[in-house]
Amino acid sequence: MSDEGLNSLVYSKNVIELITVANEFCSFLERADEMESADFLSRLQKMLPLLYLKASLLPKFEFEADDDLEKYVTEVEYNLIQQKILAHTGAGDDYQEVFIPGMQFSESALTSSIAENVADVYQDMKDLIMSFRTMNDEVMEQALWESQSNFAQVWGQKLVNCLRAVHNLIYSENNTDEDSLQEGNPNNELKNKNPDWLNDRFSFQGE
Repeated sequence: MSDEGLNSLVYSKNVIELITVANEFCSFLERADEMESADFLSRLQKMLPLLYLKASLLPKFEFEADDDLEKYVTEVEYNLIQQKILAHTGAGDDYQEVFIPGMQFSESALTSSIAENVADVYQDMKDLIMSFRTMNDEVMEQALWESQSNFAQVWGQKLVNCLRAVHNLIYSENNTDEDSLQEGNPNNELKNKNPDWLNDRFSFQGE
């Protein structure tokens, strides 16, 4: 692809939308310690598929890199994000994995971590955002190409895997929360009604 073609790609609608969502995603995780766990998990449940969608819409292109890109997320920053997520996922952070290379040769179930997987996605997205902030076309092109490659080979799979675990964490807690069943849960109200209440409620007048 020519330089002109790459430049137009970097500033294209799909790329700008990915950068916008990625920036929101990273900011959200950086503020995770300011949120209640229910709110954090609910927002994470919605942001992960949106991020996946925007990454999947990127057009494929080839890029030959001369040098390695600068990485901005330090080990300390990565661990901090991971701990912020873990504070919300708690005992439900670990889940059985089904898409780990070589798992078919394992004699026991393999586990993965929501906090670790989401932190991995954060690391890639934060590096992408910081590369775009340089406003250097060549750096932006290379960062976009690397992120697209990592999406296909690494973090895209991690994202969809931990989304399954987040879904289970949200809804399994709702189904087993005795307080929610006792107070204000419409399902609890239905259980206390006469079995014929539906017929009574929707019976036609005049019959």
